[in-house]
Amino acid sequence: MMELLFLGTGASVPSRDRATSCIAVRSGSDIILMDCGEGSQRQLMISPFSFMRIKTILITHLHGDHVFGLPGLLQTMSLSGRKEPLTVYGPQGIKRCVEAFMEVTEGTTVYPLEVIEVSGDEFFPVGDTFVSVFKTKHNTTSVGYRICEQDRPGKLDKEKAISLGISEGPDMSRLKNGITVNGVKPEDVIGPAIKGASISYTGDTEPTQTVIDGAKGSTVLIHESTYMESERNLATEHSHSTCIQAAETAKQCGAIFLILTHVSNRYDDLQEVVDSAKTVFPETYAARDMQMYIVKSDSLSLKE
Repeated sequence: MMELLFLGTGASVPSRDRATSCIAVRSGSDIILMDCGEGSQRQLMISPFSFMRIKTILITHLHGDHVFGLPGLLQTMSLSGRKEPLTVYGPQGIKRCVEAFMEVTEGTTVYPLEVIEVSGDEFFPVGDTFVSVFKTKHNTTSVGYRICEQDRPGKLDKEKAISLGISEGPDMSRLKNGITVNGVKPEDVIGPAIKGASISYTGDTEPTQTVIDGAKGSTVLIHESTYMESERNLATEHSHSTCIQAAETAKQCGAIFLILTHVSNRYDDLQEVVDSAKTVFPETYAARDMQMYIVKSDSLSLKE
């Protein structure tokens, strides 16, 4: 299970109701932050998540509405006495971006900070999850990310194990740990592995095959939806996607659920955006600031 918290869901500029792009994913006690637009640390402070528990920050691209909150958050962590290391991942230019931010604001960190540039083919662990990177298509260098839980061992059929002569206690534990006991193999009494949940996030992008490939089979696809389909020409001009294009990508990559974010402030009625996308992909939702979802391998539920 992962907790998915939308801290900022607007496009380009903040509004009264929506901050700029920032999404937090919590697995266990570790938090991964995806993008860090203006106001992100304030959103974190009024959320159930502690910014001090952030283990990694994943930046999709260097446009201001995705990074302007980064220097403030990094420096606030120092002022709050952070000691744990922090890693920031992002596309080419993220190192220079962070260095420039910290230099011009005379900011420092009292904790180990590592900034790593990625191109779209990387795979690395973060806590008890794994993150993979895929290329996206925007009007600047950009990437998307997929966060995956590890698969869990299948369920032990205790009654079957007992019928095969296994007694409760140490022998049952050995079977759970993959050890054959008295000729009974673990696969004889343990079901198939339980698939972990996965969350893919595109950042800003036009429709592209690399997103379909990178997000294939995701439990949840979080896809930008800057424009309605009636303004597809603007989406193409600015290297963004429409809600219909996002829905088509979700369908093609085999996602179970689609959550639309980065919706232009010109659209007051988010339900209209969702209803349009649902004509292509029925399991579509719109992200709203401060909403939290519980993501399991085959289910998505809104946490009240």
